[in-house]
Amino acid sequence: MSIVLTPFARARLFPRGGRGNAVQDCTPQQFEQHLNDVSPEHVLDGYAPFCTLHVHRNWTSTRCLTVPITDDNRHRLRSAYEARSREELAVLVRWFEGVEVPIARYLIPILYSREQLAKEGAPIEADWGVVGCLYTMAPEEIPMAPITMLRNALGVDEGGSGVPIDREAYRRSVEFWDANANWRP
Repeated sequence: MSIVLTPFARARLFPRGGRGNAVQDCTPQQFEQHLNDVSPEHVLDGYAPFCTLHVHRNWTSTRCLTVPITDDNRHRLRSAYEARSREELAVLVRWFEGVEVPIARYLIPILYSREQLAKEGAPIEADWGVVGCLYTMAPEEIPMAPITMLRNALGVDEGGSGVPIDREAYRRSVEFWDANANWRP
């Protein structure tokens, strides 16, 4: 099985100039090489047949993706309307600023099949393309954000995958994201 970083994931996981909440101590090439050379500890089913998640022990100093919301840190939450790319519509997002974040125990790349990426207008030559990565304390998936589920349901033209909303998965997502938020340096 061959794995590559998609341009979408490369820009988010390895932004120009670096970022404290991106992958640390690793180049995009080293990241790809690790995924191709080191077998994952676990493989998780994704939200659709074309999606899979590979659970790897964190070999970097990358910090967790999310932080629980508490009474002590709630005042550090920020929000804004943002788009992930020039082509997408802006959506409301929220994040922490100025919080302590532990180093993640696991990196969990989210992989899409070559066929799905071609359907989304992002062809690759490898079998699988990395579209994102979760940085977690536990070897399990963080629920997809509700807005990502909605974008996926809107279809490829709106930056999604075309997978309809699973109402139960959406409820679990809302429960998780109501109690947690991403962070920014």
